[in-house]
Amino acid sequence: MHLLRSKYIRVTLIILVSLIVIVSIGGWVAWSKREILLQKAIGKAKAKAKKEYNLDVKIGSARFTGLGTVAFSDITVVPEQRDSLLSIKKFEVSVKLMPLVMGEVQLSDVTLEDGHLNLTSRNHVRNFDFLFKKKKDTTEQKSKVDLSQLANNLVNQVLYKIPENLDLKNFLITFVDDSNRVTLNTPVATIKDGNLSSTINVNNGEATWHVAGRMRASDKDIDVKLYADHQKVELPIIEKKFHLKLNFDTIQTRLTKVEHSGGETRIYGSWGIRNLLVNHQALASNDIIVPNGSIDANVFIGENYVSVDSSSTIHLKSITAHPFIKYTLRPHKIYELKLHTGWMNAQDLWNSFPEGMFESLEGMQVSGKLNYGLNFYLDSKDVDHVQFDSRMDKQNFHVIKYGKTDFSKLNSPFVYTPYEKGKPMPPRFIGPSNPNFTPLEDISPDLRNAVMTAEDPTFFRHHGFVEESIRKSIATDVKEKKFKRGGSTISMQLVKNAFLNRQKTLARKIEETLIVWMIENAHVMTKNRMLEVYFNIIEWGRNVYGVGEGAKYYFDKKPSELTLGESIYMASIVPNPKAGLYAFLGDGSLNPRLHGYFRLIGNLMARSGLTVRDTSGDYGIYNVRLKPSLRRETSGENSNAAVDSLMHHEDDDSDANPFAPPIPAAPTPRDNNQSHGTSQKPVEQTPEPEHKGFFSRIFGHKDTVHREVVDTSGLAPKPTKKELREQRRRERERQQQLQNRSVL
Repeated sequence: MHLLRSKYIRVTLIILVSLIVIVSIGGWVAWSKREILLQKAIGKAKAKAKKEYNLDVKIGSARFTGLGTVAFSDITVVPEQRDSLLSIKKFEVSVKLMPLVMGEVQLSDVTLEDGHLNLTSRNHVRNFDFLFKKKKDTTEQKSKVDLSQLANNLVNQVLYKIPENLDLKNFLITFVDDSNRVTLNTPVATIKDGNLSSTINVNNGEATWHVAGRMRASDKDIDVKLYADHQKVELPIIEKKFHLKLNFDTIQTRLTKVEHSGGETRIYGSWGIRNLLVNHQALASNDIIVPNGSIDANVFIGENYVSVDSSSTIHLKSITAHPFIKYTLRPHKIYELKLHTGWMNAQDLWNSFPEGMFESLEGMQVSGKLNYGLNFYLDSKDVDHVQFDSRMDKQNFHVIKYGKTDFSKLNSPFVYTPYEKGKPMPPRFIGPSNPNFTPLEDISPDLRNAVMTAEDPTFFRHHGFVEESIRKSIATDVKEKKFKRGGSTISMQLVKNAFLNRQKTLARKIEETLIVWMIENAHVMTKNRMLEVYFNIIEWGRNVYGVGEGAKYYFDKKPSELTLGESIYMASIVPNPKAGLYAFLGDGSLNPRLHGYFRLIGNLMARSGLTVRDTSGDYGIYNVRLKPSLRRETSGENSNAAVDSLMHHEDDDSDANPFAPPIPAAPTPRDNNQSHGTSQKPVEQTPEPEHKGFFSRIFGHKDTVHREVVDTSGLAPKPTKKELREQRRRERERQQQLQNRSVL
């Protein structure tokens, strides 16, 4: 046994010695041939750059200066028929030997002097467009990409290319397009013992930026921040190109851990920002300021999905929230979003609103506890079953003190100032001293019921929002690939008209939602008072506000005297009141094309016991007559399109569909018995030019100037068959929307 053991030891030693000799010989051969191998590698790289990307790469000299260090000089990269992209005077790089033996290239030391990265985009010709060149698929069937493996490889490749030690001097980055020029000059940047420091000169002295922090890439430990000397970090090129004003004091990013196991790559990190200022016409009308905000984001990437795990935390001033976001690519796209705050002090939420975002809520004091939860799930293969649940639970919530806006003012007489295209109209006093003010009990029950049937049939049962209506709106918008249907309630329309400007911004829409929730849940107003104010301030025609003015304007009646037919007509013009007169023929009767609308609303009212069923389906349409002073000579045929514009309105307010074309506004002849009106010949106005910037495409844009249609008294051309088919399609679509509302 002892002899056998000694034999094995001798064999092992012989093998080890042989391996050492072979490795030594191989190392000596590689050492002696390394310059030749280097030149061959450079030649292959140049050929590949030329063949695949049309890049002309030149290197003045390349040689080894140490065991794992290569020095280059006079490097230039020029795309074919483009401006020069990159030039470097001196570049030295060292790699770690042990990872290299294992097949991984990790940088140890990098020295770079006198470099220039020149990015140009002139007349739609870019010298960096090769970056977006798609590789040709040489296989007949592309294999499915494992996102988890791809993410892990990408992270490692990026981290391994960050050296342990960096000595950079005089590196210039320039970007030039047809209207902008930006220069970023880095006189010095170093990484030493894992500590990063740098100085960046912006636009020849306009600002000085610094990137500093911990940079231990090989350990997947990164914590760096960007800030400026004695001023904010500003990005003027973004403002010029996208009309987005953006600046901040400090932005910080941190990577703490990267794991890959079980078919999933997990990236743990955080991002934070201080004193962020944002201004864009689609977001808000003024500057939005976020003093401090951050997210501890745990990003999990699987074979076919990317997600932000629910263990992540959003921090905004005094509140925290836990998001869950997941995007599944295969076998079909699935979108998931969840957000939960847990119970928090109500005042903490109010204090955490970004400055300048919700002006009417500024300075409010509230008490109690709140808990917000959102659950959204959309399967692209089953859009009709989209899940949407958004709710704010409360405990002892009360309003202690109103701030900039007193939302309780609607409980007593007040002055209402409507706005048209951002300009104030003559104010109205909403109270008994105004002869046009109409108490709720003096409004015809038929009018109240017709408007609620068309606009908000569950008004007295919901608390400001109808989730089922919102859910159906989302499904419709996704299928149509545009904002086609809204989910606005009477409560939301009241808040929009009474407290908010008419600017179509994201901030205004969120503010509207918050105010509605507060009014409904803090019981600021009763439902009857809300409905009374709603009827007395909404628009019924050009410069016609309130049901008192509206009933007198069209029929020379009091609201209590309106018939069922007149009430259904009044309900039909609520979403598009300026086109109301187009519904009438020259003799003052309604266009027969409205018969379908009358039948639909009338049947819905009858089904709910709000009126007697009319077996003919007329519901008074043929008894409606416009008062004589407003009648005009028009052809029934030629007013079809105008009537269709009444039928094809959105469920939501006027900003529900930012992509819809403007609806023609009806000319309104002057009524000598009415204090409000316009001249008979409107002036045609030129619409505002369409903005097609990045953020406009995201948030949508709708012209705020309507092109008014001049009355040609029957001279308009007869609609084509194609136009009539489209009109009928839109009418059926509107009827379906109203039917959907009626069953909520």
